[in-house]
Amino acid sequence: MSTHRGTAVATGVLFILAAVASIAGLLLYGPVLGDREYVVGGHAHTAEMASGALLEVVLAFSVIGISVLMFPVVRRFAESVALGYVCFRLLEAAVIVFGIISLLSVVTLGRDHASATAPEAAAYLTAGRALVAEHDWTFLFGPNIALGPSTTLMAYFLHRSRVVPRFIAVLGLVGGPLILGSAVLVLFGAYQQISTWGSLAALPVFAYEMSLAVWLIVKGFDRTAMARLVPAVP
Repeated sequence: MSTHRGTAVATGVLFILAAVASIAGLLLYGPVLGDREYVVGGHAHTAEMASGALLEVVLAFSVIGISVLMFPVVRRFAESVALGYVCFRLLEAAVIVFGIISLLSVVTLGRDHASATAPEAAAYLTAGRALVAEHDWTFLFGPNIALGPSTTLMAYFLHRSRVVPRFIAVLGLVGGPLILGSAVLVLFGAYQQISTWGSLAALPVFAYEMSLAVWLIVKGFDRTAMARLVPAVP
């Protein structure tokens, strides 16, 4: 039981760390990315871009850590659910890393832009715009499209196993499909990801993750419910 308590606390901390890294990164370099003409030419903002990339590294590592910690717990309920959760979380982390590489490539272009000739500068600006667009799409496919199924799978486990209060699981069961559906609408141009509708669609997932994180840190898994789970085969 002490091992389960440690797993619960570590998982809760990683959920909070992932949320902080994601929000801080968006606030830090979001305005810079929004100015497509300045992304490459604004050498003074390469520090913000590099810091944003570092925060996304923290986000990716946190996502991987959560999946590793939760796998043996969820596996005791259903191995297929555990594997599905890990796969979608690893996919999310991989897409995030792909976006990090795009950001760092923009930083490189920004550093080279000051000493470039006029034709080179124009080419750098075009490349910078393409890399920013690439990062925008990874931000949609990682923390939205891949996050939807993983949230739904974890919430399903929490709902059936009752290792945490049911209201937390219900938030996840609502939030997972909702953020996935919202991402599909963004994909087809219904609205922008960073918009009122996009933010509203993300709220249930955010509430689910934060309530789950706080509960795991403060209370941990319900001992009676954990005892009912089938022990993993060595």
